[in-house]
Amino acid sequence: MSTPTTAQLLTEAESASKTDPTRAEALYKQILTASAAAPSTSSEDVQQQKAATLRDQESALVNLGQLYRDQKNAQGVAEVITLSRSFMSSTAKAKTAKLIRTLLDYFNAIPNSQAVQVTVLNDNISWAKNEKRIFLKHSLETRLASLHLDSQQYKPALALIDTLLTELKRLDDKMVLTEVHLLESRVYRGIGNMPKAKAALTSSRTAANSIYCPPALQASLDLQSGILHAEDKDYTTGYSYFFEAFENLSSQGEDDGRALSALKYMLLCKVMLNLPEDVTSLLSLKLAVKYAHLREVESMRAVARAHQERNLADFQKTLRDYKDELSSDPTIRSHLAALYDTLLEQNLLRIVEPYSTVEIEHVAEVVGQNRQAVEAKLSQMILDKVCHGVLDQGRGCLIIFDEPKADATYTAAIDTLEQVGKVVDSLYAKSVKIV
Repeated sequence: MSTPTTAQLLTEAESASKTDPTRAEALYKQILTASAAAPSTSSEDVQQQKAATLRDQESALVNLGQLYRDQKNAQGVAEVITLSRSFMSSTAKAKTAKLIRTLLDYFNAIPNSQAVQVTVLNDNISWAKNEKRIFLKHSLETRLASLHLDSQQYKPALALIDTLLTELKRLDDKMVLTEVHLLESRVYRGIGNMPKAKAALTSSRTAANSIYCPPALQASLDLQSGILHAEDKDYTTGYSYFFEAFENLSSQGEDDGRALSALKYMLLCKVMLNLPEDVTSLLSLKLAVKYAHLREVESMRAVARAHQERNLADFQKTLRDYKDELSSDPTIRSHLAALYDTLLEQNLLRIVEPYSTVEIEHVAEVVGQNRQAVEAKLSQMILDKVCHGVLDQGRGCLIIFDEPKADATYTAAIDTLEQVGKVVDSLYAKSVKIV
């Protein structure tokens, strides 16, 4: 009985992948070991056979990775990447980088796989360094820095980025340099260092201007630009960048969540600009219609409604009902915290306005907050001179004063003295001439 070819094994494995994953796994592994037995000869037929076997082996690697991905088996994907090294040694370096990136992308669909990814990346970075595959090493290090950023490990991410930038500037690899500077900007933004985040983004844009920048990378640059402008409270400029990114990602059919994030940021900017009524019209745009029914978008619509009605209770209810959608994104979370603070301030001013003295307990009951939080907020408002009054903690009440009017006496006196000084100087100048 003749030994089945790798093509036959591949066909059989693909058929079994849905019904019998264990058998499919065994067949894929059999294919991966088959090419090693191919004889080394100059015969044209054998060379063609070896080329076909290599193609089948590449397909087996990808399919086995997909099988483990569907089974949420992170360790299995890691083993596939390790198995692929013997195959990589016989392929072009460009194909190697593409293959390993494809296999690493399978981790994205596996929850809680960050620790395995870090181990795999460190292992393969060492291998790429020993094999002198510099471009693959840079690609893997960039991904590792991104992984550190996602897990909020900013210190190791910055250390890796600094090393990468030194090597990339020496090689003058503008494409990867653009990606790494963008990553650097995101890391600095994560630790709250906005000046360095802006400087890194400027460096990224400078590198991008000297090459052809792929649409996906351009969208990432626009997205980061919008985030940084929003952090500076420049929501109008931020909105324009988010719109560019959203249009770019939607037209490409990108399905990695970034288009949805850009749309949410656009809606956020409208709310922060006190234009919540624009949210409905924005969601009627052709590109936005397919996202309008999603829960993430519905959460922003609920925020806009609460803001439009200046209703703090509705706003709090929205934050509770859509906790996962609104709290998982640090950008939206930070801006909604500022919006909540503004709404609370407006509600407190509306409640205390009719009174000259009002109990803090009553204010807390009306606004639906605990007394301690209301007292702290009123203290802040008094210090910021938003509210004119004093807290009487002994009686537990707020004493409200009329808004003080500026006394013009001091200003008039200073102006008079200034004019008198000019007269004295003039008389002194004339007396000097007489003498």
